[in-house]
Amino acid sequence: MAKATPAPVNQHLFRSLLDQLPHLNANQIEDLLSSTMDIRRARASLSEIEGRAERDSACPHCGNCRRQKWGQTRTGVQRFRCSGCLKTYTGLTGTPICGIHRHDLFLEVVRDMFSDRPRSCRKMAFSLGKTKDTIWRWRMLILETVGHGSDTKFSGIVEVDETHQRESRKGSRERVLHRQNPSLYPRPPRHQWYVYKSGRVKMKRGLSRWQLPLLTITDRSGHRFLERIKNRSIPVIDAALSPVVATDAVLCTDGAAAYARFSTRNGMVHHVLSNKPGQRVVEKAFHIQNVNSLHSRYDEFMRPFKGPASKYLKLYLRWFLLRSRLSSEEAFRRVLSSK
Repeated sequence: MAKATPAPVNQHLFRSLLDQLPHLNANQIEDLLSSTMDIRRARASLSEIEGRAERDSACPHCGNCRRQKWGQTRTGVQRFRCSGCLKTYTGLTGTPICGIHRHDLFLEVVRDMFSDRPRSCRKMAFSLGKTKDTIWRWRMLILETVGHGSDTKFSGIVEVDETHQRESRKGSRERVLHRQNPSLYPRPPRHQWYVYKSGRVKMKRGLSRWQLPLLTITDRSGHRFLERIKNRSIPVIDAALSPVVATDAVLCTDGAAAYARFSTRNGMVHHVLSNKPGQRVVEKAFHIQNVNSLHSRYDEFMRPFKGPASKYLKLYLRWFLLRSRLSSEEAFRRVLSSK
């Protein structure tokens, strides 16, 4: 049986409610504000879901466009019945969040991720009344379906440099398993990072294989590229730059040999910059300050997460690049439209 739509509130009752507001105490006002925010979150997510159902009216089961309204789900989402296959569906059917009941809280997670200061999973879980594992799964689902972050075409004045992310095995049980059965599970290849920080074990200065290189590319049109590469060798740099950098571009880099070899092989104009006075900007136009600024913003973005696990680093890089391009509503629409 179709679920009845609640009737609109009478204007007289609404006016009576407004007249009672000055007589509420502090606790009642807090309860009212909390209830209002919950209703607002639910209405916002419902409008996005219903908007998708209006844009894509075809049945997800058979593709028939003839349908009729068939009540609502228990969460208030409009249900439809296909006139062809007689199956019912909603605007969530076939989407990655079809099995998520609290789509209003899911939208709140999206909004937090694309805000100026994203909160940790623990803080979000405490705020929304969910477990941190649930918030983590939702966050990974959003990052996997929201789209790619790096651009694929760079021209004009192109700045290239690399930064490094410390390797992290967060969540790994390799040390626990090694203590339980050393003969079956080998010793982890390095000490934990806090051991080096405490001074008990000295780490060699400079870069090591535990510092993961991240290739960064920008141009004056605002295009950005930030991806992890295997190492800084000439073949790896050449394979990463060749598909995305135009051969008629002006290349601005540091003094790494891989960039000089790439520019020479493609016949490109190449300006080598350094941090020494008088060599940071060439001809008042060629520099790598944009890419260095991107590195600074990346470090600030990653600082609250205390070093995410390296196996999820690709998703964090995508998150960092998309935050300045997408609004939370657009990100939610992308999740809904993904298959």
